[in-house]
Amino acid sequence: MLHLIPRPLHRAVLRGAHLLRGGWWRLCGSQVTGCRLIALDPQCRVMLVRHSYGSGRWMPPGGGLRKGEGAVDAAQRELREETGCTLLAPRLVAIAEEKLHGARHLVHIVGGEVLDKPRVDGREVIKAAFFRAEALPKDMPQHLRVHMRGWITTATAGRPADGAQNSITRPPLPQVPTA
Repeated sequence: MLHLIPRPLHRAVLRGAHLLRGGWWRLCGSQVTGCRLIALDPQCRVMLVRHSYGSGRWMPPGGGLRKGEGAVDAAQRELREETGCTLLAPRLVAIAEEKLHGARHLVHIVGGEVLDKPRVDGREVIKAAFFRAEALPKDMPQHLRVHMRGWITTATAGRPADGAQNSITRPPLPQVPTA
Protein backbone atom coordinates (compact mmCIF):
# COMPACT_ATOMS: atom_id res chain seq x y z
CA MET A 1 0.00 0.00 0.00
CA LEU A 2 2.83 2.43 0.80
CA HIS A 3 4.08 2.10 -2.77
CA LEU A 4 0.97 4.04 -3.85
CA ILE A 5 2.21 7.16 -2.04
CA PRO A 6 4.39 9.38 -4.26
CA ARG A 7 8.10 8.97 -3.44
CA PRO A 8 8.69 12.56 -2.19
CA LEU A 9 5.73 12.29 0.19
CA HIS A 10 6.83 8.82 1.33
CA ARG A 11 10.35 10.14 2.11
CA ALA A 12 8.84 13.06 4.08
CA VAL A 13 6.71 10.64 6.12
CA LEU A 14 9.79 8.48 6.82
CA ARG A 15 11.77 11.54 8.00
CA GLY A 16 8.91 12.57 10.30
CA ALA A 17 8.51 9.05 11.69
CA HIS A 18 12.28 8.86 12.26
CA LEU A 19 12.22 12.12 14.27
CA LEU A 20 9.24 10.95 16.35
CA ARG A 21 10.82 7.56 17.02
CA GLY A 22 14.12 9.17 18.06
CA GLY A 23 12.29 11.56 20.39
CA TRP A 24 10.39 8.67 21.97
CA TRP A 25 13.60 6.69 22.54
CA ARG A 26 15.29 9.75 24.05
CA LEU A 27 12.30 10.44 26.32
CA CYS A 28 12.01 6.84 27.53
CA GLY A 29 15.73 6.05 27.61
CA SER A 30 14.82 2.61 26.31
CA GLN A 31 17.08 -0.05 24.83
CA VAL A 32 16.81 -0.59 21.10
CA THR A 33 17.98 -3.81 19.45
CA GLY A 34 18.96 -3.85 15.80
CA CYS A 35 21.19 -5.31 13.14
CA ARG A 36 23.72 -3.95 10.69
CA LEU A 37 24.98 -5.84 7.65
CA ILE A 38 28.43 -6.45 6.31
CA ALA A 39 27.14 -7.56 2.92
CA LEU A 40 30.12 -8.42 0.70
CA ASP A 41 30.21 -8.91 -3.05
CA PRO A 42 32.52 -11.49 -4.72
CA GLN A 43 35.35 -8.89 -4.74
CA CYS A 44 35.00 -8.49 -0.93
CA ARG A 45 33.61 -4.97 -1.29
CA VAL A 46 31.07 -3.96 1.35
CA MET A 47 27.62 -2.63 0.48
CA LEU A 48 26.73 0.76 1.94
CA VAL A 49 23.46 2.66 1.57
CA ARG A 50 22.12 6.19 2.00
CA HIS A 51 18.72 6.38 3.68
CA SER A 52 16.21 9.09 2.84
CA TYR A 53 15.91 9.92 6.55
CA GLY A 54 18.41 10.40 9.38
CA SER A 55 21.86 11.78 8.61
CA GLY A 56 21.84 10.81 4.92
CA ARG A 57 25.39 9.49 5.28
CA TRP A 58 26.73 6.23 3.84
CA MET A 59 26.24 3.32 6.23
CA PRO A 60 25.69 -0.42 6.15
CA PRO A 61 22.10 -1.57 5.58
CA GLY A 62 20.25 -2.60 8.69
CA GLY A 63 17.34 -1.94 11.00
CA GLY A 64 15.46 -3.07 14.04
CA LEU A 65 14.71 -6.59 15.18
CA ARG A 66 11.03 -7.46 15.35
CA LYS A 67 9.66 -9.11 18.48
CA GLY A 68 10.89 -12.71 18.58
CA GLU A 69 13.09 -12.27 15.50
CA GLY A 70 16.73 -13.37 15.54
CA ALA A 71 19.53 -11.08 14.39
CA VAL A 72 20.43 -13.14 11.31
CA ASP A 73 16.78 -13.37 10.20
CA ALA A 74 16.34 -9.62 10.75
CA ALA A 75 19.50 -8.89 8.75
CA GLN A 76 18.30 -11.00 5.83
CA ARG A 77 14.89 -9.30 5.93
CA GLU A 78 16.36 -5.78 6.16
CA LEU A 79 18.76 -6.36 3.27
CA ARG A 80 15.93 -7.72 1.11
CA GLU A 81 13.64 -4.78 2.04
CA GLU A 82 16.28 -2.08 1.55
CA THR A 83 18.14 -3.36 -1.52
CA GLY A 84 16.28 -6.35 -2.97
CA CYS A 85 19.41 -8.47 -2.35
CA THR A 86 19.68 -11.90 -0.76
CA LEU A 87 22.30 -12.49 1.95
CA LEU A 88 24.12 -15.81 1.48
CA ALA A 89 25.97 -17.66 4.27
CA PRO A 90 24.93 -15.14 6.96
CA ARG A 91 26.54 -15.24 10.37
CA LEU A 92 26.94 -13.09 13.43
CA VAL A 93 30.21 -11.14 13.21
CA ALA A 94 30.02 -8.92 16.31
CA ILE A 95 27.75 -7.26 18.82
CA ALA A 96 28.23 -3.55 19.42
CA GLU A 97 26.65 -1.14 21.86
CA GLU A 98 26.01 2.43 20.76
CA LYS A 99 23.89 5.42 21.70
CA LEU A 100 21.03 6.07 19.28
CA HIS A 101 18.95 9.19 19.93
CA GLY A 102 19.94 8.99 23.59
CA ALA A 103 18.90 5.33 23.94
CA ARG A 104 21.13 2.31 24.41
CA HIS A 105 21.37 0.56 21.02
CA LEU A 106 22.48 -3.06 20.93
CA VAL A 107 23.57 -3.76 17.35
CA HIS A 108 24.13 -7.25 15.96
CA ILE A 109 26.64 -7.09 13.11
CA VAL A 110 25.79 -9.80 10.57
CA GLY A 111 28.10 -10.66 7.69
CA GLY A 112 27.48 -12.57 4.51
CA GLU A 113 27.78 -12.62 0.74
CA VAL A 114 25.68 -10.86 -1.88
CA LEU A 115 25.62 -11.83 -5.54
CA ASP A 116 22.76 -9.49 -6.50
CA LYS A 117 23.07 -5.93 -7.65
CA PRO A 118 21.29 -3.60 -5.18
CA ARG A 119 18.04 -2.04 -6.35
CA VAL A 120 16.90 0.95 -4.31
CA ASP A 121 13.30 2.06 -4.29
CA GLY A 122 14.02 5.79 -3.87
CA ARG A 123 11.84 5.79 -0.78
CA GLU A 124 13.66 4.41 2.28
CA VAL A 125 17.00 3.96 0.53
CA ILE A 126 18.09 6.48 -2.10
CA LYS A 127 21.54 5.08 -2.99
CA ALA A 128 23.45 1.81 -2.63
CA ALA A 129 26.99 0.97 -3.71
CA PHE A 130 29.90 -1.35 -2.93
CA PHE A 131 33.18 -0.03 -1.47
CA ARG A 132 36.58 -1.56 -0.78
CA ALA A 133 37.57 -1.56 2.91
CA GLU A 134 40.51 0.73 2.15
CA ALA A 135 38.33 3.16 0.15
CA LEU A 136 35.28 3.76 2.33
CA PRO A 137 33.45 7.02 1.61
CA LYS A 138 34.37 10.05 3.70
CA ASP A 139 30.69 10.84 4.23
CA MET A 140 30.21 8.01 6.73
CA PRO A 141 29.65 8.17 10.52
CA GLN A 142 33.04 8.10 12.25
CA HIS A 143 32.06 5.41 14.77
CA LEU A 144 31.21 3.08 11.86
CA ARG A 145 34.34 3.94 9.90
CA VAL A 146 36.49 3.04 12.94
CA HIS A 147 35.07 -0.50 13.17
CA MET A 148 34.25 -1.27 9.54
CA ARG A 149 37.60 -2.79 8.52
CA GLY A 150 37.57 -5.15 11.51
CA TRP A 151 34.02 -6.23 10.78
CA ILE A 152 34.90 -6.82 7.12
CA THR A 153 37.97 -8.85 8.10
CA THR A 154 35.92 -10.97 10.50
CA ALA A 155 33.13 -11.42 7.94
CA THR A 156 35.59 -12.64 5.29
CA ALA A 157 37.43 -15.09 7.57
CA GLY A 158 37.28 -18.54 6.00
CA ARG A 159 35.90 -17.28 2.70
CA PRO A 160 37.19 -19.24 -0.30
CA ALA A 161 39.84 -17.37 -2.29
CA ASP A 162 38.14 -18.18 -5.61
CA GLY A 163 34.92 -16.46 -4.52
CA ALA A 164 32.88 -19.69 -4.70
CA GLN A 165 29.63 -18.91 -2.92
CA ASN A 166 27.97 -22.28 -2.44
CA SER A 167 30.78 -24.17 -0.71
CA ILE A 168 31.50 -21.78 2.15
CA THR A 169 32.25 -23.50 5.43
CA ARG A 170 33.40 -21.40 8.33
CA PRO A 171 34.02 -22.01 11.98
CA PRO A 172 31.83 -19.94 14.31
CA LEU A 173 33.51 -16.71 15.36
CA PRO A 174 33.29 -15.09 18.79
CA GLN A 175 31.24 -11.96 19.33
CA VAL A 176 33.44 -8.87 19.26
CA PRO A 177 32.12 -5.99 21.40
CA THR A 178 33.02 -2.58 19.98
CA ALA A 179 31.78 -0.27 22.71
